[in-house]
Amino acid sequence: MDKLGAHAIVIGAGIGGLVAARVLANHYGRVTLLERDTLPTKAEPRKGVPHGRHAHGLLARGREVLEQMFPGLTDELIDAGAIPGDTLGDSRWFNFGVYLANGHSGLRSILLSRPLLETHLRRRLLADFSVSVREQTSVQALCADVDGLRVTGVRVPGETLAADLVVDASGRHSHSSEWLAHLGYAPPAEEIIGVRISYATRFLRRRPEHLGGKRVALIAAHEPVWRFGVALAVEHDRWIVTQGGYFDDMPGSGDAAYLEFARTLAAPDIAGLLAAADPITAPVGFGFPASRRSRYERLTRFPEGYLVFGDALCSFNPIYGQGMTASALEAVALDDCLAQGSRFLAPRFFAKASDIIDTPWQIAAGNDLRHPRLSSHQSTIGRFMNWYIGKVHQAGAMDPAVACAFLRVANLMEPPTQLFAGGTVLKVVRGNLRSIPRPPKNAPPTSRRAAANIAEMVD
Repeated sequence: MDKLGAHAIVIGAGIGGLVAARVLANHYGRVTLLERDTLPTKAEPRKGVPHGRHAHGLLARGREVLEQMFPGLTDELIDAGAIPGDTLGDSRWFNFGVYLANGHSGLRSILLSRPLLETHLRRRLLADFSVSVREQTSVQALCADVDGLRVTGVRVPGETLAADLVVDASGRHSHSSEWLAHLGYAPPAEEIIGVRISYATRFLRRRPEHLGGKRVALIAAHEPVWRFGVALAVEHDRWIVTQGGYFDDMPGSGDAAYLEFARTLAAPDIAGLLAAADPITAPVGFGFPASRRSRYERLTRFPEGYLVFGDALCSFNPIYGQGMTASALEAVALDDCLAQGSRFLAPRFFAKASDIIDTPWQIAAGNDLRHPRLSSHQSTIGRFMNWYIGKVHQAGAMDPAVACAFLRVANLMEPPTQLFAGGTVLKVVRGNLRSIPRPPKNAPPTSRRAAANIAEMVD
């Protein structure tokens, strides 16, 4: 394949930067990752990615795409300790007052820590492709031609680095708008949802009998408490448990406060796990102020030789686990765009990326806007979708086929329209005409009330 240029630069060596560099290596003679952090030699959290200490979800579609980019990656990660499983069959998924019925979904998942995934992606990338990384290197500004129509490289402390293409994959703290403003470009419009998510995470020792042998417990936020929790089996016989809430609501410090918070969740699984498992680490907190989508695809003027990518383009509420998969899908789109040449690359890529972002953004934003402090921003269509998704869950509590249909959409394997396919709609209607399974007797009162309300509406 003929190369489009001699050198491409990627700003940021997180997951987004790694997958961007992987596809750029198909089209440029060499690729340089610029990372302001010091990268660890083994799978451990690093200073520049504080969120790496918390639970991460790699959706089924994301795993598929990464496997295509790095053949054999799934088995390699499992050999390193990642936990394989079926997304529906190996989980306890609680939302809208019910558990989804277990069954075989065919959605292959792997559960692992963010550092383990990032470390293996980085090793594969640097070993197998024409990619290098410069650590402890911060980008200060973009360089451009005299007319400011093309980005020609970046300025870093002490030097200028030339490139045929620069990709900003620096994450949600991207400086692209500022850098572009210095070149005379208007900032993109932004969509912001101020969720003020806060949570705390700790690791526990994992034993086979925990959670009845399941590998995931997910308790979604719901009225009236709006608190959530997730427990994932990860490498080295550990659980990673993350729980928190909206608008700065999170567990207090100490073991007792962490357990008491879990007892307020809408289902008892995580509280039971905390009571049964031995802790490895103390809880560590994290805050996420707002989901933010930058609408670069709507700009009518943008320089050649520059792209914004991954979380720098759209920063999703992390509780939905969509960011890594969205970045992987954007990398596929970037590869396709580059295969058509580098001319007018930015508008073509931003249009494709916008289509990719639409579905996870609608899923996350639609759910977040159910919160009473955000619901005034919800559209009529959004309200209908939330109502219907609740009915899908109620039917999915008894029918694994409906539960699987929902999880295929949540894992970005299918568009949301698939939930309105004739067969699925019929199963949802039938499921809502039956009685709804009640939570276990030891479920907290909030869960029992939610289930009773649902049953009353259906009856």
